[in-house]
Amino acid sequence: QVQLVESGGGLVQAGGSLRLSCAASGVYVMGWFRQAPGKEREFVAAISRYGGNTNYANSVKERFTISKDNAKITVYLQMNNLKPEDTAVYYCAAKRLGAIVTTRAGYDYWGQGTQVTVSS
Repeated sequence: QVQLVESGGGLVQAGGSLRLSCAASGVYVMGWFRQAPGKEREFVAAISRYGGNTNYANSVKERFTISKDNAKITVYLQMNNLKPEDTAVYYCAAKRLGAIVTTRAGYDYWGQGTQVTVSS
């Protein structure tokens, strides 16, 4: 059973930064998704199994960076210039096989989520 444990969420003012971490129990394609109240869970970013490829949602490009440390089996999401519309619960997800995908259905395992709140 794959375990994913997120950390690093919190409250920050608009324009600030946060770094989310997700500790996994193996090396996988990893993704970050987010879900705001009353909205569908949406793709944020993903990184390939060994970190060579990344993909970002248009809404976070140039502000968020996904990276991974395979020695620590941890994936990070560095979030800069945060906006109130970034407020959501952020979920880490893992995909056992294949390439990066941006759909929720493409991931096999999910973390419990961590709250990010950006005040204006």
